[in-house]
Amino acid sequence: MAMLWKFMRVAKYSKTALAPKVKVKGISAHSRHSSSKSVPSDFAANTPCSNTVELLGKAYPQDDYSNVTEKILSKVGKNLHNKKHHPLWLIKEQVKDHFYKQYIGRRGTPLFSVYDGLSPVVTIQQNFDSLLIPQNHMSRSKEDNYYLNRDHMLRAHTSAHQWDLIHSGLDAFLAVGDVYRRDTIDNTHYPVFHQMEGVRLFSCHELFSNIKDGEGLQLFEQGHRTAHKQECHTMEAVRLVEFNLKQVLTKLMTHIFGDGLQVRWVDCYFPFTHPSFEMEINFQGEWLEVLGCGVMEQQLVNSAGAQDKIGWAFGLGLERLAMILYDIPDIRLFWSEDERFLKQFIVPHIWQKIKFQPLSRYPPLINDISFWLPSETYSKNDFYDLARTVGGDLIEKVVLVDEFTHPK
Repeated sequence: MAMLWKFMRVAKYSKTALAPKVKVKGISAHSRHSSSKSVPSDFAANTPCSNTVELLGKAYPQDDYSNVTEKILSKVGKNLHNKKHHPLWLIKEQVKDHFYKQYIGRRGTPLFSVYDGLSPVVTIQQNFDSLLIPQNHMSRSKEDNYYLNRDHMLRAHTSAHQWDLIHSGLDAFLAVGDVYRRDTIDNTHYPVFHQMEGVRLFSCHELFSNIKDGEGLQLFEQGHRTAHKQECHTMEAVRLVEFNLKQVLTKLMTHIFGDGLQVRWVDCYFPFTHPSFEMEINFQGEWLEVLGCGVMEQQLVNSAGAQDKIGWAFGLGLERLAMILYDIPDIRLFWSEDERFLKQFIVPHIWQKIKFQPLSRYPPLINDISFWLPSETYSKNDFYDLARTVGGDLIEKVVLVDEFTHPK
């Protein structure tokens, strides 16, 4: 059998504000290709026996799908988005403040309710099936997700809560939380980040009440799916929902980044919305993608018990907005406990302008490693998880330099 050899280049911080209390442990030579010793820390998970993972007070039996590492489990329960004065908390509070003040319900209370404490452990049904993601879709793969077992996983997006919240009777809500995806190692990617999900549903009366001669307009029809609408939606309904969605998001980004903000919309694809869009903003002369959104698939809405309504949904990354707004150059800084980082965001009000001040002037150290792969199913994300487990956030970047397959 041919053997594959890989040559990786690892860049490490020599001294930095990232995770100052992390202790780096080595790997013994005999286990270098297949296992590692994790970095000890206080976290909400442990493994009472080799066949079970206990997380947030519940035990999950492990099986052939289990691939979550102790390093990742140590992040569960940190809830950076709920820590007062943390930059992610500031972004969350800014969005909340805007929605609370901009959209008021009939009783004078905020139209949108906010859920920022939902458990990150979800079922496969919640994370994929409820969102109409096909069984063979690449987003379900073990290479991209953290599975506790075949039935449970760490959520890959806050969209995993859409169906449940709609099913509970909600028409307008924001869901915020930590999400988990296996990813590369560099300054813009991290296996744990934070998302905000927004959903708004409309009845026929709510959507058309302010339209002249709108009494005869309908939400649904028996038609054909096109690039611009679903087969069950009328063009009038889709146009109004799309207009409302883009107006809401443009007002939000303008409120965060300032008046005169240039915005553009790019057509894209999501399994749970159609039509779907990515929103880009022009910030300091550069076009940046900030969120994805679209008209919700009616099949999803119907299955959740809201058959007489049509709606939109969006999802944005808190880290993405914070890095742009505060000029934070590295996503791993959000996990820093260094007071020099955290105190920069202790401000008297959430809308105060902040520009991050760099902490370390030390250059990175470069290490080159080569190794034989232990099996043909070994993926690059397996190595990234191993590197994170051993070196934590001290590892700045990992790059594949060369690979070789032995002919024998």
